Amino acid sequence: MPCAGQAPGYTATQPMTEPLASQPTAAPEERWQVICLCAEWCGTCREWRPQLAAQAAAIPGVRFAWVDVEDEAEAIGDLDIETFPTLLIAQGHRARFLGPVLPTAPAVGRLLESLRDDPRAGTASAEADALLARLESIGPAPV
Repeated sequence: MPCAGQAPGYTATQPMTEPLASQPTAAPEERWQVICLCAEWCGTCREWRPQLAAQAAAIPGVRFAWVDVEDEAEAIGDLDIETFPTLLIAQGHRARFLGPVLPTAPAVGRLLESLRDDPRAGTASAEADALLARLESIGPAPV
């Protein structure tokens, strides 16, 4: 399973637009979550974690979590993760996106904004919903 490369010239702490950043008052069933699926052995993941934490601090209304796929192999189940990092993005208890991403704050920001702006976009699979339920039951660590 390869690590995604770091995009040249990215700014890891570039803030997202204001609308998503103002979500602290969102009801739990509508609250956004970004769950990063990574592995400790992945150098890209290790380098990206502090940058993702900075992104989380910039967007207090979105819950950012970190899951080491080897430490939580039971919760990950049979999910075939092709590359790292892979994100699971959910709105409330509904998975909206599951897939690999470039490890950049702007990429995460654009993805969150596009999902938020179009409620019909990014309806993930039943497998992603099941993964979200398993991960919520273990309470993944914040980034």
